[in-house]
Amino acid sequence: MDGKVADDGGRGSQKLLEEVRALVETLNKVVACYHQLSSCVGGSTDSGQLRHELRQTRERAQQLALDSRRLLTARLRDRSLAPPTRLEAELLWVSFSSSLELLHADMCKVFSVGQNFPLSSNTGVLVQTGMQGETAKVTARALSLSEPDLNEAPASMDRLEQGELEAEKARVDQMIEDMEQRVNVLRWTVEAQGPQNAEPVGSGSSLALLSVLQAEPEQHRCKRGQMFVAALVVSLAAAALLLSVGVLYLG
Repeated sequence: MDGKVADDGGRGSQKLLEEVRALVETLNKVVACYHQLSSCVGGSTDSGQLRHELRQTRERAQQLALDSRRLLTARLRDRSLAPPTRLEAELLWVSFSSSLELLHADMCKVFSVGQNFPLSSNTGVLVQTGMQGETAKVTARALSLSEPDLNEAPASMDRLEQGELEAEKARVDQMIEDMEQRVNVLRWTVEAQGPQNAEPVGSGSSLALLSVLQAEPEQHRCKRGQMFVAALVVSLAAAALLLSVGVLYLG
């Protein structure tokens, strides 16, 4: 009877951990989208649409962060957690906290650049930096967007956007501080699991080249490397031979 209860508890714990893993993976993707969108702020593609997409992506990331923190904190404060399960929870915690710090850094950047390059400025084009092209596809990876209401005056939109961003930035900063106090997980003590030099797995267009390299047989890459080394040795030998002939001829 006790064994059955233990098995049920173990299955429940594993199911909860899988839920946390899914939340953290989704958070990482949303934060990556926000990071990419933030590169456009202050650039020639900056617009009210971009600021709206940033706001919605940021709100989505914060909600995921709250849910992830709640579940992870409960797991890591459970002293009855089995060592393998605790190790996996610690790995998720490191991934989660690193993602949250990246989000906070990007929010600070967007806030600072937004102050220096408000949309209400009279300049036709802002600084020629950042990415080019549409950002809608980037945001669609994180969430489905509704049509923004951009009928307000640009100056009032700037003030509202900056005020909201400053408040959200402070909340994320406070969340990071609370995390460090509630759970004592030292990042440098958590060892990564899995094979060394493993290639990251992704399905986006930005990983197209990586996918090609993954699909290529390992033995073909080894053969190409051997052929390159052989060609290099032959070239060096030929250069040495020509140099020797030249020295003898001049002598």
